[in-house]
Amino acid sequence: MPAAMLPYACVLVLLGALTAEAAGAAGGGHLRWEPRCQHPLPDRMPSTAVLPPRLDGPWISTGCEVRPGPEFLTRSYTFYPNRLFRAYQFYYRDPFCQEPAHSLLIKGKVRLRRASWVTRGATEADYHLHKVGIVFHSHQALLDVTGRLNQTRAGQDCSRRLPTTQAWLPGALYELLSARAEGDCMAALGFTMHELSLVRVQRYLQPQPGAASQLVEELYLGDIHTDWAERQQYRPTGYQRPLQSALHHVRPCPACSLVARSDVRHPPALPAPPALPLRLGGRWVSAGCEVRPAVLFLTRAFAFHGPGRSWEGRYRHFSDPACRRPTFTVLAAGRYSGGAPSARVRGATELVFEVTRAHVTPMDRVTTAMLNVSEPSSCGGPGAWSVGTERDVTATNGCLPLGIRLPHVEYELFKVEHDALGQSLLFIGQRPTDGSSPDTPEKRPTSYQAPLVLCGGDAGDPSGPPQRRPAPPEAPRGGDPGPRVAPLPLLPLVLGAAFLRWL
Repeated sequence: MPAAMLPYACVLVLLGALTAEAAGAAGGGHLRWEPRCQHPLPDRMPSTAVLPPRLDGPWISTGCEVRPGPEFLTRSYTFYPNRLFRAYQFYYRDPFCQEPAHSLLIKGKVRLRRASWVTRGATEADYHLHKVGIVFHSHQALLDVTGRLNQTRAGQDCSRRLPTTQAWLPGALYELLSARAEGDCMAALGFTMHELSLVRVQRYLQPQPGAASQLVEELYLGDIHTDWAERQQYRPTGYQRPLQSALHHVRPCPACSLVARSDVRHPPALPAPPALPLRLGGRWVSAGCEVRPAVLFLTRAFAFHGPGRSWEGRYRHFSDPACRRPTFTVLAAGRYSGGAPSARVRGATELVFEVTRAHVTPMDRVTTAMLNVSEPSSCGGPGAWSVGTERDVTATNGCLPLGIRLPHVEYELFKVEHDALGQSLLFIGQRPTDGSSPDTPEKRPTSYQAPLVLCGGDAGDPSGPPQRRPAPPEAPRGGDPGPRVAPLPLLPLVLGAAFLRWL
């Protein structure tokens, strides 16, 4: 795919890297990476933050969104000059947002406060809800919500506000919260609007073939905690998938007009996406600077190799929300296995990943100083670290100061889609908000990170179960204490420290 097809800056891609097997056989040899996609891209202006953010106007989802749970939804929010807002959230029974279940109407007031002291580039806000109403689009949706409410004593009181299946009327709005009524059923339903407490608005120019560039405005709201039980208390430090201005959005966008014209009684049913097999072969890169909870800014790049089912990843960390000031880079390699369809998230594939090798490059003086005062046995062995110099940390089983532990296994969720421009997008499971790792099948993600874009290769590696797996390579000579590549190969780098949630 030509670089002109990539819509964002802040990407760096791997090309011609050694496979994990070759790297292992080479002993202490470095993983080799070469620039492929230019950084920044020459055909587009970088994203610009709007400070203070201007919320006025309608903002819409540009596709079907997946939240932890999983929950499938689209959103349409309108903010008014008097600080009032009206929000529609449309929930679905399927991951393609074609079968509406219920819709929420949320009204309230939001007030921007100050620049966030925690998440650089964001603005903190206060909000107050005036009304929340729900419309059910089927009997089954009513049964699902009342069943959830009846699991707690408070929820049982709330379920009395809802009709029985015999009394349910299509299109009827039932109040869950009102300034005129006592009680708040939001907690019992597991619903909050804490996403409004963290706000970022940015804009960029989208190139148009044979025409002037198109302005795109994006609204980033706070992230949703991956643990349902923590949502009521959690205050966001990262973002969820952005909404876009209904007036200034990416084009083409088949979902945009459908979402913009919808209301609580008439939810959008999005066009059916083509069914795509999971083909990983090639090089995949971040579409832009990514933000993680706990104030992490990074870009990612992956390469997957077919017959041996090996992978490589490059994680570049930065100290700023524009990804212009690098702090350190991690190169990782390993294998992956599996390929069964997900039973919880239809359309997704379950994989298992292992990281067996890692290299670290400090990119600023602060990170370098931290590594130099750490125990040599905890990260890279004896010898001084210096800015810009890469070191292999495999022999020390990772790098404890950075939370990297080797070898490591993660249970992953993958999906491939095409956007409206025909670009291939790779979705990888969302990292747990609490900084832990999905290192057991029970902790496998049910939602996704920001998608990666196919930058090189033909994505021609079908990642179903292999017919025959090559024998794992021998442990390299030279005393590498790391174990051999496991017979069940797996993926993304693991960070034991809670502040490193960057995979």
